[in-house]
Amino acid sequence: MKKIFLFFLIILFTENLFAQNNEIKAGNPAPEIALPAPDGQIITLSSLKGKLVLIDFWASWCPPCVKEQPELNALYEKQSKNVKAGKFEILGVSIDKNKENWEKAIKRFKIPWPQVSDLKFWKSPVTSDYGIEDLPFNVIVDEQGIIVAINLHGKKLEDFIDHYLDK
Repeated sequence: MKKIFLFFLIILFTENLFAQNNEIKAGNPAPEIALPAPDGQIITLSSLKGKLVLIDFWASWCPPCVKEQPELNALYEKQSKNVKAGKFEILGVSIDKNKENWEKAIKRFKIPWPQVSDLKFWKSPVTSDYGIEDLPFNVIVDEQGIIVAINLHGKKLEDFIDHYLDK
């Protein structure tokens, strides 16, 4: 009986150990993202290495996400000098399932940054890789691919980006 108990204890410990390595928290490496853009070209998070990257998880059907897009546009415009210098980028990751609605939202909000989606809705691997339970959700990744902030919005997001890029 003790051996069985010990065996289950080891399994539980091992599962928790591996789960903690994949936790989405500041200081951990960001899980890779490799998804198609609207034109079908695969864009990866690792292709943006060397830049501060704001990963914006959103969807065209999500009212708070839609409301946030003009704020992100203003942030992107404010950081245009850093975008052009290769120091900053936003990567939009859509949790949509309808390509037409996704593309219409990109056009409607005049989103200039890269956009990707596998159109698998909540079954997309990125939702589990990043522990996404609610939208909008974002992760900020540094030049080496390490998570430096999670789920900042509005003024807190703008201040964090400004401070980080001014150092």
